[in-house]
Amino acid sequence: MEHGDECLGLRERKKLATRDALCRAAVRLALADGPENVRVADIAAEVGVSPRTYNNYFSSVAEAICAEPAARAMALGDMVRDRPHSESLADAVGAAMTIMHHSSTYNKELVRMIITTPMLRGEFFKTFVARDNSLAEAIAERVDRPSTDLYPHVLAATYSSAARVCTHRWLQDDNAHFLAMLREAMDMIAPMTAAYERRTRRAA
Repeated sequence: MEHGDECLGLRERKKLATRDALCRAAVRLALADGPENVRVADIAAEVGVSPRTYNNYFSSVAEAICAEPAARAMALGDMVRDRPHSESLADAVGAAMTIMHHSSTYNKELVRMIITTPMLRGEFFKTFVARDNSLAEAIAERVDRPSTDLYPHVLAATYSSAARVCTHRWLQDDNAHFLAMLREAMDMIAPMTAAYERRTRRAA
């Protein structure tokens, strides 16, 4: 994970390094032994810290396993905000989603484990809700509308659902190219997004 370490002090960098190490250890152990067989003590021992230190970072094993994909998902709203204002709304959201997935180590084994394991799926579901709200707020900001408007939330949910459909197809087909499917899905949603942007511009 990139955290902009150059802006952080030594203490903060050490904390982030420990957190990242715990995440990696949790994922490695879960993939090797099954998430239901991983204990906090196992993860802590692999990193060389105490279980108490582990609990300073994560409240459960599931949270540590899901931490990295959750962090990537939560960054989506800010990525839309950072897109050039000259871009259309559809281009901004589509580019942000593509870059988010392209820049990540989209580990098929990890994604499949999260989706098929109830305790991990439940943990990651909390991320879906927060991510969709953040994306809806970013969409509303791009067109200068209140975040309480219904349409930004419908759009955010549509983009989120499209990504989930692409993910399930990618998991089922070893020959499927995830980013190609995602771009195709974004193109399907683009007319709906453009119509919303035109409507809000006229109303301004």
